[in-house]
Amino acid sequence: MYNLPYHKEHNEQVIKEFVEQYPFAFLTGCDSENRPVATQVPVFLENKDGRKVLRGHIMKNTDHHRAFLHNENVLAVFSGKHTYVSGTWYSNPRTPSTWNYMSVHIKGIIRFLEEGELADVLRMTSLHFEGQNQHSTTVFDNLPSEFKQRVMGAIVAFEIEVTAIDTVFKLSQDRDAESYQNIIKKLTEQDEDGRVIAAEMEKRAKKLFPGNE
Repeated sequence: MYNLPYHKEHNEQVIKEFVEQYPFAFLTGCDSENRPVATQVPVFLENKDGRKVLRGHIMKNTDHHRAFLHNENVLAVFSGKHTYVSGTWYSNPRTPSTWNYMSVHIKGIIRFLEEGELADVLRMTSLHFEGQNQHSTTVFDNLPSEFKQRVMGAIVAFEIEVTAIDTVFKLSQDRDAESYQNIIKKLTEQDEDGRVIAAEMEKRAKKLFPGNE
């Protein structure tokens, strides 16, 4: 991971909200022959008995399912908005360009749940993405029983006990005040990704440059 102290996010609430906003995680590990495997799945960060855990589900008997059965160590990567930052926007324009982005890496130990727990995970997942609308026809409890029985045989729920959380919120924190404000201005004129990064930079401006209020 890109590991510079001024690009770290230490606020636990900010990290929690980031994971909730970008729940479609890149889940990766290694199989029995040390070959990398990966999948992308929606997961949820919860507190359970004083521990942080991620919950989700995957299809059975895939390469990643077999790999996680063999090696319980996994990495979940949550990636947010990102954008190009031109070196011409700096106070010294003879500077290489870069990329601003936000990412949370969560390491943990995966455990596959019993069949009885699968329904709870599917219920939580469907309700979450339907805005907790229990009357939606697509939430787990409202799906046809025959369909649920057939599909549930092919998937398995998991729980990842979190062992480490690391972050990169690379938002030009190492630039001077003039460059920082000009980057915000330029990104505000860009697409949605640029505008989101600009807004995140704006949140940090006063703390980074307290004398420029």
